[in-house]
Amino acid sequence: MPEGEKMRQCKQEEEQQQKEEEREGLIEFYSSYQELFQFFCSNTTIHGAIRLVCSKKNKMKTAFWSVLFFLTFGLMYWQFGILYREYFSYPVNLNLNLNSDRLTFPAVTLCTLNPYRYSAIRKQLDQLDQITHQTLLDLYDYNMSLPQSDWSTVSTQRRSSRSLLHHVQRHPLRRQKRDNLVNLPENSPSVDKNDWKIGFVLCNENNDCFHQAYSSGVDAVREWYSFHYINILAQVPDAKALDESDFENFIYACRFNEATCDKANYTHFHHPLYGNCYTFNDNSSSLWTSSLPGINNGLSLVVRTEQNDFIPLLSTVTGARVMVHDQNEPAFMDDGGFNVRPGIETSISMRKEMTVRLGGSYSDCTEDGSDVPVQNLYSSRYTEQVCIRSCFQLNMVERCGCAYYFYPLPSGAEYCDYRKHTAWGYCYYKLLAEFKADVLGCFHKCRKPCKMTEYQLSAGYSRWPSAVSEDWVFYMLSQQNKYNITSKRNGVAKVNIFFEEWNYKTNGESPAFTVVTLLSQLGNQWSLWFGSSVLSVMELAELVLDFIAITFILAFRWFRSRQKLSPPGPAPNSQDNTAFQDEAPALSAPHRFTVEAVVTTLPSYNSLEPCGPSRDGEVGHE
Repeated sequence: MPEGEKMRQCKQEEEQQQKEEEREGLIEFYSSYQELFQFFCSNTTIHGAIRLVCSKKNKMKTAFWSVLFFLTFGLMYWQFGILYREYFSYPVNLNLNLNSDRLTFPAVTLCTLNPYRYSAIRKQLDQLDQITHQTLLDLYDYNMSLPQSDWSTVSTQRRSSRSLLHHVQRHPLRRQKRDNLVNLPENSPSVDKNDWKIGFVLCNENNDCFHQAYSSGVDAVREWYSFHYINILAQVPDAKALDESDFENFIYACRFNEATCDKANYTHFHHPLYGNCYTFNDNSSSLWTSSLPGINNGLSLVVRTEQNDFIPLLSTVTGARVMVHDQNEPAFMDDGGFNVRPGIETSISMRKEMTVRLGGSYSDCTEDGSDVPVQNLYSSRYTEQVCIRSCFQLNMVERCGCAYYFYPLPSGAEYCDYRKHTAWGYCYYKLLAEFKADVLGCFHKCRKPCKMTEYQLSAGYSRWPSAVSEDWVFYMLSQQNKYNITSKRNGVAKVNIFFEEWNYKTNGESPAFTVVTLLSQLGNQWSLWFGSSVLSVMELAELVLDFIAITFILAFRWFRSRQKLSPPGPAPNSQDNTAFQDEAPALSAPHRFTVEAVVTTLPSYNSLEPCGPSRDGEVGHE
């Protein structure tokens, strides 16, 4: 073959081989970690990374920039940790908004502050008064005066009073020494009253008793009398028998926005200790609204506070009980109510405040109480106090077998009465101590609502009626309302309830650290320490993926090389001669060569000639 044609053929083969070497595959990986790291540092947009390879001839600079780079990296991720911790703590911002709009007037509940001697339980109350009269005479030598009607029917009530006396004697009122709980005998001599406490005894079915003691005799007598009074109320088969509403005899005048109130503006209910209660503006179909603040644009009431017909041992104060609350919420007179003094005009100004909390991860508030593990026993919307009282009542039914009369009755239960539940008093006071110590867990189970409305109240007092006008005021009351009380000023009071200002506040919450804020802060930290962007983060992610891929490839190559170097298994027809067994270690050496005979055709001699000028040509040329 001519020389030129051979050269041209060899040149074409070299070019074709070079093109095959330069051709890139779809996915290629680096052959070593060093090549990967050098490429990343030379081409990344992260500041400072190129210093790790450009100064490799100066080992001191390389070490310095390596320490600085990784130290900066650590500080940045330390800042990242602080940002993540702040985000997952779910902080909130408090927002205060002032709103100006027509205000819906709240519900107002007014009670007589002392229950009336209802006809359904009048005989039982007379018997209890007689027993209390004798008890106070024995303990304090005090002869309590009773109404004449109580003593006129003693002979007719003596037989029926034996059952009540039996139950009262099971829970006697006794004196106790302060340093120990030893009971005094009945004929004990008089001692210094400061050395004694007074209380009553409560026992269970196993005659395990404890003393419910009080440092004040007034508190002890009231609590002891209230305990027996509750049992009398529980014996009434129908609670409607206690519904003896006498609106005109309690509320002499009622006006709202200078308009007279009527029966459609109030509802009535009975409270065991506060007697007849009337709630104004509780009808959701026709709620009162106030367009202007001031005393003339609110609710004005003239109420009767004389209590000759009431029970003196249940309450030691006179006047009326008032509470302002939102619609569709029960009136808990013990918690949010306040007393109105006789002969005084009480002016109560209100400021409305709404609170809106963030739920979910930001707080443990509840939207409607459906996620609270306590059944709502009240026919109203969820409030924290509704939940707490329902929780206590459910525990009372579970532990004591009966329900406390002050709270709604659960389905299938009945109110506690010591004729049917002889030891309910012992169980109740034990449970009450656990409830106050939060052993029952009611305060943890009952969460705050996410949205609630409160009314901030401030009161002012003045004498009413004044000395110069009291004559004609009482005369008009006597003509219109049959007001014939001898002590005129102690038998009447006036209440004004109004909005102090037209504006109302809304206290809201908003997330202080959102996802957008978190990403912004992370980007700020990344730019501060490395001056990079999101694409730089992608480069770093690519570095990690390439590192993992190279690790798998090198591990796979190492595994394949180990498989190739491992010796093959013995042949099936191998001999068992001991002579061959001595040669086995030599045959299983790692560097073993296999000689195979392969028959191939002889190549053409022309193909064996090297590319370029031949040896003979070179010699001839010389």
